[in-house]
Amino acid sequence: MHPQRSAINPLQRLQAKTTLKPIQFYCAAPEAKEVFILGDFNDWSPTSHPMKKGFDGTWQTSVTLGHGGHHYQFLVDGKRVNDPRAQGLARNLQGEKVSMILVS
Repeated sequence: MHPQRSAINPLQRLQAKTTLKPIQFYCAAPEAKEVFILGDFNDWSPTSHPMKKGFDGTWQTSVTLGHGGHHYQFLVDGKRVNDPRAQGLARNLQGEKVSMILVS
């Protein structure tokens, strides 16, 4: 007898990933008093994702994101700042430039 193969739909292999993965974000702002990350993943909330300052003055946090493109910005002492290390720039609904990251 032949071993049975699992009945996997071939289309399932082609579908976008539904897994979530932690993504590290870094913001170089050594003089800042507080830094947050906001984006489409938190409805652009200015306070839901605070970043922690490291010894070198770099702020960091981890955000769990799903597959696809995500738009975001840093909020440095109340001022929105794009990420110079972003994978690209995009425009939000107001036509303003925002940072972009692709998660696969």
